[in-house]
Amino acid sequence: MGEFRLPTGEMTLCRQVVLIGSGMIWNIYFGVLALAIGFWLATGLAVAKASRNPRVRRPAEAFVFVFRGSPLFIQFFVAYQAFVLLPREGVELFGATLPTAWLTRAWAGALIVLILNTAAYSAEIFHGALRNVPKGDLEAADAYGMSGWSRFRRIVWPTTLRLAWPAYTNEAIFLFHATTLVFFSSFPAFRQQGDALYYASYIVDKTFNPFVAYPIAAGYFILLTLCLIGIFGVVNRRLNRHLPGAATRLKYRPNLIR
Repeated sequence: MGEFRLPTGEMTLCRQVVLIGSGMIWNIYFGVLALAIGFWLATGLAVAKASRNPRVRRPAEAFVFVFRGSPLFIQFFVAYQAFVLLPREGVELFGATLPTAWLTRAWAGALIVLILNTAAYSAEIFHGALRNVPKGDLEAADAYGMSGWSRFRRIVWPTTLRLAWPAYTNEAIFLFHATTLVFFSSFPAFRQQGDALYYASYIVDKTFNPFVAYPIAAGYFILLTLCLIGIFGVVNRRLNRHLPGAATRLKYRPNLIR
């Protein structure tokens, strides 16, 4: 509660580890919510991009092109400057006044940018997998009389996820790494509460030694990456559980005596 005051005394190794680790809460917050919301937005964009209707396909293509073609650092900067220009008293819409001050905070404004960015990259991954669904699966669905939503839900989308999941795992890892740009780019740290890189930069400014704080932050992200690989690996095995050999596990059987 209140303002979080950064330590000003001696920067011991224990204090650096705890301070940088506390900043990882922000990185996990941005990454988890951006993935959870961006996944469904990417699904809609991928389906829209695969549509034959140009009124649906072209806006989706333009959205993906803009957010994949511009650097994330610039997207943060432009979004923050746009949110600052909004009226502080709010925007009137259909007779109601919508507040806008919260958009300049990192927990909301930066999260919106991350959601749109990961949705664009994930939509391109899903769209590529959607176009590579085996024709045999589609013909089998037609033979069973499936069409429309039933065909998409039971055949097309599970196969799309199975094909796209390895690449989507990499996108999730890159997204969590990209959360370090939030406070480093434009969004200010409210009440001195920032992410891991924010605290690592503060420690480096105090100690003039970048070879302790930055490796600690990198170590935290390596552990986070290992957790992501494990979680997405479980989902990948779930998606491929029906394939031959998917349920087999490596077993250690030493041949000590023959």
